Amino acid sequence: MATATWKGTVIAHSDRTIVVEGNHYFPPDDVDTTYLRDSPARSVCPWKGVASYYDIVVDGDVNPGAAWFYADPKAAAADIRGYVAFWRGVRVDP
Repeated sequence: MATATWKGTVIAHSDRTIVVEGNHYFPPDDVDTTYLRDSPARSVCPWKGVASYYDIVVDGDVNPGAAWFYADPKAAAADIRGYVAFWRGVRVDP
């Protein structure tokens, strides 16, 4: 089971993550979206496509752009469509 935590709060927990480039992508059903807030941030990966971001909010503390996902990935990354990955201080334990 992989678990993503920030500030001691479990944001995601799953035995169905997909690891891509060293990042665990969590299925959307295994992410607690009460801690996520849409972010205007976007980035582009040449082979995955356009990434959208979430801010993580725990007890009023905000970790901007600390989670990302591909809503409409390129064909090579179709398996991670909608899956959520984390960075910026979010601890992911496999």
